[in-house]
Amino acid sequence: MEQPLPRRPLRIGELAGELGLNPKTIRYYEAIGLLPIPRRSAAGYRLYGAADRDRLRFIAKAKAIGLSLAEIGEILALRDGGAEPCPHVRHLLDRKLAALDEQLRRLREDRVQLLALRLDAELIPCSATPICGPIELHPVPPRRQRTDLAPLRRQSRPDALDLPVEGKP
Repeated sequence: MEQPLPRRPLRIGELAGELGLNPKTIRYYEAIGLLPIPRRSAAGYRLYGAADRDRLRFIAKAKAIGLSLAEIGEILALRDGGAEPCPHVRHLLDRKLAALDEQLRRLREDRVQLLALRLDAELIPCSATPICGPIELHPVPPRRQRTDLAPLRRQSRPDALDLPVEGKP
């Protein structure tokens, strides 16, 4: 079987263009250790090979499925250290799924509260209190302290979640 010809090293702009990245992003990944510092040409240009290309594709895909750069760094560090990262990835995914399930549960609770408040807004006159009767008279149940959801809230889009609507499957 014939081996493919080795591709010539790419400069940062070429690599960025090929992968649809900004060159600043590639330099940032180098600065935070996700991408090794590349070798340089005689003129001082960064030169990237196939391994760099593969690594950047991996980073892009991992980001697209919701992994943070820190989590991606953990995976790459395991691989670079000679370990199989897949058990760690399964653990990360389990943790993310649990956090997402908790977020969905809380969003459903929030939806129920907003529906009740909306009903109160129809029934309670605004003038019943100093500012806004429906809000001031609506009972708000105590919430359990939220943990480990802030990063997930920033990454997710609740409008894109497939939450059930009351009365509809």
